Amino acid sequence: MQLTRSGPIKIAVIHGPNLNMLGIRDPDIYGKDNFDTVNQKIEAQAKALGLEITIQQSNSEGAIIDFVQEAMSWSDAIVINPGAYTHYSYAIRDAIADSRLPTIEVHLTNVHAREEFRRHSVISPVSTGQIVGFGTNSYLLALTAAKRLVEESHR
Repeated sequence: MQLTRSGPIKIAVIHGPNLNMLGIRDPDIYGKDNFDTVNQKIEAQAKALGLEITIQQSNSEGAIIDFVQEAMSWSDAIVINPGAYTHYSYAIRDAIADSRLPTIEVHLTNVHAREEFRRHSVISPVSTGQIVGFGTNSYLLALTAAKRLVEESHR
């Protein structure tokens, strides 16, 4: 049986803690683009790809879990930068696993080339893939990947 879908692919973009401080927090590490500029780039890429997106950010683990759970009712995929929760939030991990949505984990920096504690992700095992180290472009690549995953699942 072949699945069919109509309308634009819908993607939830979720920013975790401290990402609202982009452009202020360690710009030599995380880049000089502020949070609004990053979101504008994400929105422009989504438009170019014909995607419908919702962008949310929270510094709170519970709110991020709520975003993931809400995405289950409307989204085709998730792009998430869990920030520091990447390394220890089993609650966010479980929410992603429960969603059963294709999920792309994103990081602006190459976490594998940074401090030891940043090299371990509890999110990766339940994510479809991980894109790291490309700055703001990590999000843009993730949108393209998420779109293709959804398209391929409906062939």
